[in-house]
Amino acid sequence: MKRTILFFIALTLGLFPAAAREFAVSGPEGGLAMKVALPDGFNPETDRCPLVILMHGIFSSKDYNPMPSLAKALARAGISSIRFDFDGHGKSEGRMQDMTIEKEIADAMAIWKYAESLPYVDGIGFLGHSQGGVIASMTAGRLAAAGGRVPDGVVLLAPGSVIKQACQGGKFFNARFDPADPPEYIRCWGMMKLGREYLLTTQALDIYGTAAAYMGPVLLLHGTKDSIVPMWCSEQYLETYGDRANLVKVEGENHLITRKKKEICAQVVAFFRGLFNETRP
Repeated sequence: MKRTILFFIALTLGLFPAAAREFAVSGPEGGLAMKVALPDGFNPETDRCPLVILMHGIFSSKDYNPMPSLAKALARAGISSIRFDFDGHGKSEGRMQDMTIEKEIADAMAIWKYAESLPYVDGIGFLGHSQGGVIASMTAGRLAAAGGRVPDGVVLLAPGSVIKQACQGGKFFNARFDPADPPEYIRCWGMMKLGREYLLTTQALDIYGTAAAYMGPVLLLHGTKDSIVPMWCSEQYLETYGDRANLVKVEGENHLITRKKKEICAQVVAFFRGLFNETRP
């Protein structure tokens, strides 16, 4: 039974090589698997709607909670979405061991450019969960610093900025290592490989400084029972963004968004629906 469960987890997270396929978007490590969700009855040839790019956390995928539920909730509200697997995750190309924050930002940038090219899209938002929240915030900050178009709004679900302190302290989940001289890779839970480059470069990230360049509206959602990403991560983001951000502490919710999923989805939909209604002509 244990072996069957481990096999299922490995299959879900894309730890086995995917069959050869074509990808519409590629990042530094290869093709990025993605799914586009459109509102019911929407015709991309004639209609227009806003879109949200959904970014999952480390060791997760576009098909793992809460991404599918968020995509469905947004579609019901008339908002399309793209959810995708970062390199080395799910059905995207690349190895988990080679993944870094910079490479994931490059993945997000590639999806952003693709979303911008879609003729039916009239507004774009970002949503990131856990490490995906770090990517969403830093990507938005990079876009703002470049002086071009930026996301209309950003939602961060339990943004995992604690990854920097974890790598600096030499403990990532249940794996321990020398932060000054990490090995070629570490194994988290005996299965997930994180490479030396990730462990070293994450220590030097300017997460909040990069995120601060984004001047648009931000919604922070964080469960009070989150045992993986501490609340201070969202509180630090709130301090970084100032009055352009709002932090909602979801009572009783955990990190995996399994207890108050409907409430989380409702908060996300309300934020983006209100935002896009304001920005539309």
